[in-house]
Amino acid sequence: MTTIKVLNEGYVRLVDHMGSDLTVANAARVSYAKQSFELSDRDIKLIKFLAREGHTSPFRHAITQFEVYAPLMVARQWWKYVVGSAHYEGTGDSLEAWNESSRRYITEEPVFYQPAAGEWRSKPENSKQGSGDIIAWELGEKYTRELQEYTELGLSKYEAALADGICAEQARLFLPAYGLFVRWYWTASVQSVAHFLNQRLEHDAQKEIQEYAKAILSLIEPLFPVSFDQLLTTGSVD
Repeated sequence: MTTIKVLNEGYVRLVDHMGSDLTVANAARVSYAKQSFELSDRDIKLIKFLAREGHTSPFRHAITQFEVYAPLMVARQWWKYVVGSAHYEGTGDSLEAWNESSRRYITEEPVFYQPAAGEWRSKPENSKQGSGDIIAWELGEKYTRELQEYTELGLSKYEAALADGICAEQARLFLPAYGLFVRWYWTASVQSVAHFLNQRLEHDAQKEIQEYAKAILSLIEPLFPVSFDQLLTTGSVD
């Protein structure tokens, strides 16, 4: 399984990867001119030690690449991890790259995320961010309908601007932004992915990005089972 559907129209696809748990162990041993050719109990103990003690540089030698299709509100939360990837305390550059599709060059049919009537959440009682319980269905149905009408209005103005010869990079200003699905490639080290997962799998993370984090974990954990078991257990990449 290399693709997982998320939020109906969205998905996460594993494009490529380099390395394994053995890569992590060998990267740590190179200073002693040692190398393993098959993952052993000794290598597993070493990976556990590295994660427990916060020696994270060996985890940056294993790389993963994903294609993600998600609403803009998710993409912009995710993007913070790329911006901050060179600023983890004591770790240096954690190896991340991001390339996103742009409506400057293409005019593919816009797709929007619209919560169903039973998916709207209330504001939290004791926090300025996040969300609370599901609101009453009747109120949710009202806002689903209003969002759909608002989206259709923006879409019609976007299409009219294109038809009148307005360039795509300006016509896109009519598209309602935060629910618009965008597509990007995310290339990141095992350390970077674990840092993302440690924060976005938490119960207080935005639900929509939690769903994408779960998809990332399902795709990457079989490739690096020991590393992720340790990095997500110890939280040493936070």
